[in-house]
Amino acid sequence: MIRVAAVVQGSIADDLDVEVGSRIVRINGETVRDGIDFRFREVDERLDLEVASAADEVTIFEIEKPAGESIGIVPAPDPVRQCANRCPFCFIDGNPTGARTSLYVKDDDFRLSFTYGSYVTLTNLGERGFERLIEQRLSPLYVSVHATEPEVRMAALGARRGGEILSDLRRLIDGGLEIHTQVVLCPGLNDAGHLDRTMGELYSLGPGILTLSIVPVGLTRFNVNRPIRLLANDEALGALRQIDRVRERARRERKQGWVYAADEMFYIAGQPMPEADYYDDWPLTENGVGAVRWFTDSFARNLPRVSGVAGRRIVIVTGQRMAPVIEALARRLAASAECDAEVVGVSNTYFGETVTTAGLLAGMDIMDALESRAPADLVLLPAESLNDDRRFIDDIAFDDVARALSPSRVLAAHEIASALIDR
Repeated sequence: MIRVAAVVQGSIADDLDVEVGSRIVRINGETVRDGIDFRFREVDERLDLEVASAADEVTIFEIEKPAGESIGIVPAPDPVRQCANRCPFCFIDGNPTGARTSLYVKDDDFRLSFTYGSYVTLTNLGERGFERLIEQRLSPLYVSVHATEPEVRMAALGARRGGEILSDLRRLIDGGLEIHTQVVLCPGLNDAGHLDRTMGELYSLGPGILTLSIVPVGLTRFNVNRPIRLLANDEALGALRQIDRVRERARRERKQGWVYAADEMFYIAGQPMPEADYYDDWPLTENGVGAVRWFTDSFARNLPRVSGVAGRRIVIVTGQRMAPVIEALARRLAASAECDAEVVGVSNTYFGETVTTAGLLAGMDIMDALESRAPADLVLLPAESLNDDRRFIDDIAFDDVARALSPSRVLAAHEIASALIDR
């Protein structure tokens, strides 16, 4: 069952006086297991809606409405289905002790995969779970494959299950689902010939496998070299060449690249970022595939619109990895807008020097990096480093950072250029 978190004013549920805090038990005699179940079942024209009040009084509402129309109930968030695997490169295991509780949640929830694009392993579904995915057409899904060889995949998951991934994927595809897949590439585990086999076998499943992204393993100071190490330069370069061979075939046969290397792979290999056409219709930017190209191209498009900052001092905060890229853009910004633009690449002491992305910068590290610098007219912080509650990964609030940097004006900019455009 699900609990009612809110009722939309003027909706069918509002007219029926469905109370916040009550529980939706069944629709048309079928048990409502979670929010997705509810959304799947409420689209029918005729509903027998079984509701239990906070006092356990049960009411059945008979509803007739246009097919597809919502009845106006906002379900409470579902408990997250946890991951039971023990991947040797799990980033959760690379968190420091004493962090906020949410950082230790190991999600492996197909509902989050369908709604938010989180990658899942499919190892905790069971027969009824697969049947449900197909029945409700929960597609596209995002699946962490890592390797298609049974023994290699089980080693990558740290589990004695999951080796049947090819048959699982084939079953979902035959059921009408489409799937984005991912490999977290670990040297000595699933690289080299294993990667060739994984790419080939996933490609052979046909167009139901929408994409494959190859992401180099990321480790913190708490789990680096235990037991997985980071990719070396020559290993990343070799992987890019392997990927390119498959991309050439996919371009010929499917008119798209199909397999994409994450931005970090190009950094490790010392190679320039590909042009925009590498990424086709940009399906994987949230997975770090094409995000840098998207950002730099967006900056170039928006630069002519920047105004109102002439003569002002602007400080742009980013991670160590993106600092050289942002510095090149900052020089263009300074010349175009006649301002002083300084870039501060912040070292990550919270997770360690192996973590260089701006999205994992801690509030305390940002404050420490800017403490001795002169105040600026405008300080731009990467919005990716903030959670929805406007707190950094170390639980420091954005407002606390802004106060510490006073009298500077502090903004969290999703795109640096967008914060400077005179609208």
